[in-house]
Amino acid sequence: MLVSTPDWKDAKTLAVTNEFQGKYAWSHSELIEYKDTKGERLQGALYYPAGFEPGHKYPMVVYMYEKLSDSLHRYSPLSERSYYDPTAFTSHGYFLLEPDIRFRPREPGVSVAECVTTAVNKVLQNTSIDPHKIGIIGHSWGGFDSVYLATHTHIFAAAVAGAPITDLVSNYGNHHWSSGIAETDHIETGQQRMQVPLWEDLPAYIRNSAVFNVQNMTTPLMIEVGNSDGTVFFHQGVELYNIARRARKEVVLLEYQGEDQGLRKKADQIDYQRRIFAWFGHYLKGEPASAWITGGQTYLDREREVAAAK
Repeated sequence: MLVSTPDWKDAKTLAVTNEFQGKYAWSHSELIEYKDTKGERLQGALYYPAGFEPGHKYPMVVYMYEKLSDSLHRYSPLSERSYYDPTAFTSHGYFLLEPDIRFRPREPGVSVAECVTTAVNKVLQNTSIDPHKIGIIGHSWGGFDSVYLATHTHIFAAAVAGAPITDLVSNYGNHHWSSGIAETDHIETGQQRMQVPLWEDLPAYIRNSAVFNVQNMTTPLMIEVGNSDGTVFFHQGVELYNIARRARKEVVLLEYQGEDQGLRKKADQIDYQRRIFAWFGHYLKGEPASAWITGGQTYLDREREVAAAK
């Protein structure tokens, strides 16, 4: 807070808020405009890496959920508990892209591919972004976006999906267990926008589901679930994990005991964020892979890790 005369000469500081900000490097952001493959105008928020230096090549992470361009000027204080924190990504040296997605009826997955790939191609005009080091991440409906792109495109070097919907067919007969609402209504009239029951357009349900194209997946994928999720049944993540393992794909499943759709325990929040950056650090920055990435982790090893962290 400053006090000054109208000409702003000899301004004096009265108070300083958020003093912690001086301890970190911060980024800047800009609004981008692009068109999807159907020619519809869209926007997105592009955040630059903290300490950005022109001429350097940086990896980029794409975070997705419906339309996010309005988050351009949203203040995001750095936090190890906010596992999708934009400032955490820029502080780790990533560009972060949050593109708008325009969903067409009965084509939720196809719409994601149409919008996100064109947004990525647009920002790649910025030569500071490494086109071979781009990751994708999302949660819940954004997790659906991430697994669909991981199984239906080949431009991403790594993917993370939290609480994802992976199979519109098997999920059609499921429930929002927290509210008791049948998933049929959510799929037909909610975010999935499928409009009709699966028996009236089964090909569309299959075409827009990640699991039915897993054999063509080339993107390493990390899936996160809470096994008490009352919104997206956590077996959706398990289903894709098992099928991808059977297809011999690079996939890791993180299952958090007793957690709902959003992680509530501090230790789990911190753990998930650290694993996100370990995953992207390996696949987007060439850092050595943690043992859990290459060989998994037993329950006892995990317990010892938690004890050591305390």
